[in-house]
Amino acid sequence: MKAVLATDLSAASEATIENETCLECLGRIGVDEMHLVTVIPSNVHAGMPGIDFEKRRRKAISSYERVIENAGFDVEVHVVRGTPHRRIRGIAETIGASLTIVGSRGKSPLENRVIGSTARNLARTTETPLLVNRVEREADDPSVVRQHLFQRMLYATDFSENAERAFDTFSYLRHATQETTLVHVETPKDPGLAEDTDPEGRLAELADQLEEWDIETRIKVRQGDPADEILAVEDAVDPTTTLVGSRGHSRLRRLLLGSVSEDLVARANGNVMLVPPS
Repeated sequence: MKAVLATDLSAASEATIENETCLECLGRIGVDEMHLVTVIPSNVHAGMPGIDFEKRRRKAISSYERVIENAGFDVEVHVVRGTPHRRIRGIAETIGASLTIVGSRGKSPLENRVIGSTARNLARTTETPLLVNRVEREADDPSVVRQHLFQRMLYATDFSENAERAFDTFSYLRHATQETTLVHVETPKDPGLAEDTDPEGRLAELADQLEEWDIETRIKVRQGDPADEILAVEDAVDPTTTLVGSRGHSRLRRLLLGSVSEDLVARANGNVMLVPPS
């Protein structure tokens, strides 16, 4: 499997790259080729003649390259210019990546729905599964919040086609997953299911499949606002990563703010893995 690991060379990015346990988790699910990407914004040269930012970035990223190589991955470095989320997404699509990873400090105390613009824009537009690796907020020397990426999973489903696609990622996540909580939120705003559908029964069927892979599984059915209820379950069970599909029925839907998936990326305390439509 190929993965894109995006970095802006900040302390938050360094925390993601230099955490040995995170890298081990990626190797355990089958990632063997890592593409380390850093993007120089298009306007970075404005008013600063004579400075070779590309050369500086290549020098700075070389230490990260060695860390990832020493962890056993084949590494290719991409230092490119442009709009960060567009270039990251483009490289992921070009190389056929199975996963894009970006570190994010997530919400701030001043505005609890703010995430880094690159993570936010990738969450809106990615066509590759996206792992937002949560980094400590407000720390001068930050570390990742959850060292084990996939050990305890929270999977949220509305039983849509894309939610099923997200569940299919357990075919490789299972090699690093020990326990999973499955949750469905019933809401009057978007019932989504036929009246005779039994959500608990459908979750039990998914649980049976995970139990066959020796993954300890619990199920929960809740009522209310989907994002709020999923986050309440996150608080209760403390997963390392929350897994969710993004409906994205149209390009417009994918670009709109306020979707459940983007809300989770912005507000979750731990990691979030977002699986877009095929």
